[in-house]
Amino acid sequence: MPATLDNFRALFNELDKGNLNKLSRVYSEDIRFQDPLSTVSGLDELTHYFAGAYANVISCRFEFGEAVVHGEFAALPWVMHLRHKRLRKGRDVQVQGISHLEIRDGMVCYHRDYFDAGEMLYENLPVIGRAIRWIKDQAG
Repeated sequence: MPATLDNFRALFNELDKGNLNKLSRVYSEDIRFQDPLSTVSGLDELTHYFAGAYANVISCRFEFGEAVVHGEFAALPWVMHLRHKRLRKGRDVQVQGISHLEIRDGMVCYHRDYFDAGEMLYENLPVIGRAIRWIKDQAG
């Protein structure tokens, strides 16, 4: 499993809209993927989802923490540094999250990401972002 996790980390630090074919190096054909924004099944659907997700990405890199591994399951914490054309005028957005992975035959067959979608998306949109940040400040 360490090699699969190394490949996973490397993939996400080189992935962009022009090299989505690299997903097949890490994910099984029957991958089940879920994050706060979508749920997809199969490598073709995952590739399509990432094509949309990466369409306006300027850059995206991850700082990965230490994985917790139990059998064929792993939990991998991360901080994503995202620059996106439509978020914060292309400035860096940092989002903390964790990936829950299941590995079978050296390939990721289940991947669920947990992160605050508001922190990544809604808080960084013009107009609505200011309102959401104000509400969070008032509540906290």
